[in-house]
Amino acid sequence: MADSVSNERIAEIFRDCAGILRQQFANPFRVNAYLRAAQTVEALQTDVQCIAREHGVEGLMQLPFIGRGLASAIEEIVRTGHLSQLDRLRGTTDPEELFRAIPGVGPALAHAIHQALHVDTLEALEIAAHDGRLARVPGIGPRRADAIRSGLASILGPGAAARNHEQASPGVELLLGVDREYRQKAESGSLPKIAPRRFNPKGERWLPVLHTRRAGWHFTALYSNTARSHELRRTRDWVVLYFYDGDHKEGQATVVTETHGPLQGKRVVRGREAECLRLAGRDSAA
Repeated sequence: MADSVSNERIAEIFRDCAGILRQQFANPFRVNAYLRAAQTVEALQTDVQCIAREHGVEGLMQLPFIGRGLASAIEEIVRTGHLSQLDRLRGTTDPEELFRAIPGVGPALAHAIHQALHVDTLEALEIAAHDGRLARVPGIGPRRADAIRSGLASILGPGAAARNHEQASPGVELLLGVDREYRQKAESGSLPKIAPRRFNPKGERWLPVLHTRRAGWHFTALYSNTARSHELRRTRDWVVLYFYDGDHKEGQATVVTETHGPLQGKRVVRGREAECLRLAGRDSAA
């Protein structure tokens, strides 16, 4: 658990999110949601961290203008002292450093996990740990996967795995459609660009960002800016999609060009290759 976090600090983080989203021409609905949440937290007479620690996400959701996603964001700030969403918006996320916070995961194992799974958050890693993908990473067997699951549970809190699995996700056809829109607009130069803080010594604005809404989902798309994507020269291929629903509960997917197998040369959603194969078969039959 992080040191004491004041209501003012939580409100400041939410306002920072709103400000960056506004600069990126994100949906005004999302910008205003962060601003309303900041106002709610700042106006409270009770320490929000007390509500989070005593009543969890469900208790935070009783506050005005705080849905499940924003409640989860507050809980993360109270637990860790920062908000990963703000790190992503600023381009400062380092997944491998994040994974090294898990007991027993060193630099080599963190690198192997990110290389194999293409996940950037602890929540996404926990899903992989429970659906069997983590145990197939080289160097990780069932026993080590169990240890990582336990470590994730201690960091994310009890019930996190169930909450993550309960969340619906957009279909692969929808994800691939957003990926296609992003790459086309990035290529045409019509998207706003941010200056990521990692792997960008000159502070150049080179990373295009797309905010769009489809089928009730809100999406943020951007090229991967991880060490692995730079190492393999895939910064213009791997696309990370962050999506959230009406409650601002976030999820993540990575879309890449497949390099082998029946989908070679096609765009696929990592971890959902079987669905992509079925979609490709359906399109071929049509």
